[in-house]
Amino acid sequence: MAMAPKKPYMKSTKVKRSVRLNSWRKNTQNGLMKWKACRSKKWDWVPVKPLPGAFIVNFGDAIENKADEYGSIPVPNVQYLAMNELKEIPSRYIQPKAETDRVSIDESREIPVIDLQELLHGQGGDQMASFHTACKDWGFFQLINHDVTEGIIEKIKGDAEEFFRLPLEKKEAYAQQPETIQGYGQAFVVSEEQKLDWRDIFSLRTFPIAERLAKFWPTSPTSFSETIERYVEELQQLNLRLLELIAKNLGVDADKLTNTCKNGTQWFRINYYPPCPQADKVIGISPHSDASLITLLIQVNEVEGLQIKKNGTWVPVKPLPGAFIVNIGDALEMLSNGVYKSIEHRGAINPERERLSIAVFQLPTSGILVGPFEEVLGNSGAKYKTVDYDEYMKSYFGTKLEGKRALDLVKLGEI
Repeated sequence: MAMAPKKPYMKSTKVKRSVRLNSWRKNTQNGLMKWKACRSKKWDWVPVKPLPGAFIVNFGDAIENKADEYGSIPVPNVQYLAMNELKEIPSRYIQPKAETDRVSIDESREIPVIDLQELLHGQGGDQMASFHTACKDWGFFQLINHDVTEGIIEKIKGDAEEFFRLPLEKKEAYAQQPETIQGYGQAFVVSEEQKLDWRDIFSLRTFPIAERLAKFWPTSPTSFSETIERYVEELQQLNLRLLELIAKNLGVDADKLTNTCKNGTQWFRINYYPPCPQADKVIGISPHSDASLITLLIQVNEVEGLQIKKNGTWVPVKPLPGAFIVNIGDALEMLSNGVYKSIEHRGAINPERERLSIAVFQLPTSGILVGPFEEVLGNSGAKYKTVDYDEYMKSYFGTKLEGKRALDLVKLGEI
């Protein structure tokens, strides 16, 4: 008999800790109310002993769905559209600018490659200098010898492919709901008139653990949730290691930078780009920068599509086998006072083959203020406002993806 899939790990439940309560029932034998909560990776019934005169308060679905405070207007499933052998692409997906933008054909223009083991154990400062240049001049690099378990990487790739092979009705069991972009759907759709990207996504808020929404964690394929759990835990450690090295290059205490994401938010996202016979007329994901501190992306299959903007030209990225593609996000640009800049990037579409990628976004802790560190101000002073990061995220998700629009609003003059 097949074993039931494991539930995703949430935070263990103890008195006075913040927990996510899922449902309740009354025990008819002893009159004690019991709540179903997550503890030690299992959903258990936890007895509640009411205090005399006290109210027992719980959060309902409406509050749970407001957790993200931003959402996306539902739009047609692109994978389903592509499967129907369209003779004509719906007009909302046709983006004329996709045909006119210049794409580099110079194969020597490739993003830097950084070896993590050389950074950690190499002698001298050459490796750190190369790392600094990659962050400063490119904002993108490929990371090799990163110590993330190869078996976990291959498993997450396989499960992601299997998920998107599921029938539409099974994927829609995890469909996004109002006011959240967790689940299956799209993001950054804020009006009924805007042009649409040629992709579908599956997203989860994976950290903090207490903010996970179990209803979006997939039970098909059966190993998927457990694989996601193991994968994001390893990437969280890799993110922290990279931030420590970045802090060293910026002349900032490592704890000062890593503390910005202590108990911080991490997002997991699968991007699915179906093939399109008129690939030159659509865009997989519109030009944008990420709101994160840093983002780690792996290519699931061998189909290329990621392009970054360098000196006004789109440069295709050719992923190395087993490498992570790492990019600087808006939050790190603000903290570094523009020493390191987030870079616009987009996704191109293949006319014949699907493309999948998996991104993990490391964000600052919810509610903190984000602005330039004193150590990086120099003689020019702050080039960015200090902003509430939650408000920045609302601004970021409240508009269609378009360059660095959200970040431009917090700049102090021309940079």
